[in-house]
Amino acid sequence: MTLTVRLFRRSDARDVCDVRRRVLPYGISTPQSVAWEVAEAPAARRLRLFVAETGGRIVGAAKAAVVHDSSTPGQGLVAPLVDPGHRGRGVGSALLDAAEGHLAGLGVTHLHTYPHDDPRSMAFAERRGYRRLRPARHLRLDLAHAALPPLPASLPPGTRLRTAADLGADPRPLFEADAEVTADEPDGLTVDAMTYEDWITHTWEHPDIDLDLTTVVTVGAEVAAFSLARTDGQDRYSSEMTGTRRAHRGRGLARLAKTASLHRARDAGCTQAFTANDAENAPMLAINTALGYRPFATEWHCVRALPGA
Repeated sequence: MTLTVRLFRRSDARDVCDVRRRVLPYGISTPQSVAWEVAEAPAARRLRLFVAETGGRIVGAAKAAVVHDSSTPGQGLVAPLVDPGHRGRGVGSALLDAAEGHLAGLGVTHLHTYPHDDPRSMAFAERRGYRRLRPARHLRLDLAHAALPPLPASLPPGTRLRTAADLGADPRPLFEADAEVTADEPDGLTVDAMTYEDWITHTWEHPDIDLDLTTVVTVGAEVAAFSLARTDGQDRYSSEMTGTRRAHRGRGLARLAKTASLHRARDAGCTQAFTANDAENAPMLAINTALGYRPFATEWHCVRALPGA
C-alpha cells in the first residue's frame, strides 16, 4: 500500500491518540489533548504534527518543534512514533524526514529525540545520526493495591497542603515554583526561559492537567513544593513534574506533595500511576521507590547536530 505523510488534521486526533497509547503505554494521551496541542501551540514553537497514513489508516505520527523556552538557541525536538504492527516498513524514516525537514529551515542546529531503550529503536536513531546523551526511567505504581505512606497528622507551623484548584485566583506562585524546578532538572536540554503566559496556556489550561489532583505545599504565601498531575479521565494518572523550590529543599516537601496527590488520585478512581525521572536524579528516584513505583520502561535522550552546527 502507498504510504502518505501529511500534516495533522483535527479529525485525526483519536487515531493519533490511539497510536500514542500503543507506543507509549506509560504516557497520558487523549484526543482532546492531541488536538489542543496543535491548536494552542505558541507561534515561536513552530510546531508541526505529521501523520503517516496507509490504506486509509494512520499508522504513525511525528511531532517537530522548536524548543522556544530554552535560553540555548537552535534547539529542536522531533518525536516519531510508529504503530508496533507497522514497523520495518519505512514509516519511521518517512516521518522523521518530514519532521527534520521542517526544522532544518528554521535555524535549528541540534535535534533532540527520545527513543525507547531497545535494540531496534536505538539502532534506528543511531543510523539517523543521533547520539546518546542520558537515559530516563519511566516508573509504574499499581495504585489500586499500593500501600501508600500515610499523610502526617500535622504539618509545621505556616505549612499547608493544598490543591492547585485552591490557587485558581492566582496561579502565579505555582508557575514560579515550576519554572525554578524545571530549570534545575537534570537533562541534556535546559528549559529555563518559560514565560508566565505560555505556562498558563500550556500547563494550567492543559486539558489533561487535573487541578484537583495537582498538590501544592505552601509555606506562608509561597508555593514551596508541588506535584503536577495529569489524568486520562478514566483510570490513569501521571506525575508530570514534582519538585521543591531551592530555599525549601531537604525537608521532605516534594515527597509530601506527591504522596498527597497519589492519595487523592486513588480516591478519585485512578488505578495506575506513572512517573518519569532522569536516571541521575537520585533524590526523586529515591522518593518514587519509597512510594512503591517500579521500573516500567527506559528512554534515551539523544541529540543530532545538523550540518554546519
